[in-house]
Amino acid sequence: MRILVAGAGYVGEAFALQARACGDTIEAWTGTEESAAGLAQKHGLSALAVDVSDAGSVRHAASLAAPPDTVLLSVSSGRGGAESYRRVYENGARHLVAAFPRARLIFTGSTSVYAQTAGEWVDEDSPAEPDRETGRILLEAESVVRAAGGTVARLAGIYGPGRSVLLRRFLAGEAVLEGDGLRWINQAHRDDIVSALQLLCARDDTAGQVYNVGDDRPLTQRECYDWLAAHFQRPLPPPAPPDYDRKRGWTHKRVANARLRALGWSPRFPSFLAAVEAGLEAG
Repeated sequence: MRILVAGAGYVGEAFALQARACGDTIEAWTGTEESAAGLAQKHGLSALAVDVSDAGSVRHAASLAAPPDTVLLSVSSGRGGAESYRRVYENGARHLVAAFPRARLIFTGSTSVYAQTAGEWVDEDSPAEPDRETGRILLEAESVVRAAGGTVARLAGIYGPGRSVLLRRFLAGEAVLEGDGLRWINQAHRDDIVSALQLLCARDDTAGQVYNVGDDRPLTQRECYDWLAAHFQRPLPPPAPPDYDRKRGWTHKRVANARLRALGWSPRFPSFLAAVEAGLEAG
């Protein structure tokens, strides 16, 4: 299979390398000449610097190689706000659909589109009504992808080798226990996300569908910090008021992964604590 990875960052790069190891032909797009050169030099990937938010940049890059069978849109907003989200996610999806009308598009979205706050379980049929404009833009990008016969992978909080905001803050003494500590945390290890994306790429029966990609066991903040404190023999983080001003909104829900599991996927790391116990290091 010929796969274009549009956004070869933390998840996209790992996916590209794993897909190539499985025999797929990979082209990687990234945001800067420097990162494209790094992918080529470090991994021998065919890589280009392409701004997916710019239609001309996408058209030019598309003219340089054979059309892909599958396009993975796995870009980042670069910590930007609503304007950046619209350019990168929604416009990026539109430009890729226009440039590769015969390719399957897989989009890595976010479980932040579920705005539930009562601690309930949510699945792909639950209402997705985010209260932040960034979340609404992600839904618009999903609509573009699904209308073109593509597939949406809604990712829970991403962590993995060299990257865990939660663990890094805990070990640095920067973490706080919000309110009663009972807010649910939903996460997914990078390598489990990669295996989920590979499965979705390999199947031809997921057109127009949405799949949650998260581990088997959401954790309350208190449960997580209690375990980390015992494991590392550190004190619990101090209490603090809940942060209701998160960029993607304050939510309190548990994300179910049953639809993805029904396709045959299972996470190597069923919970964040299992990954820490296996030797995860904070970046």
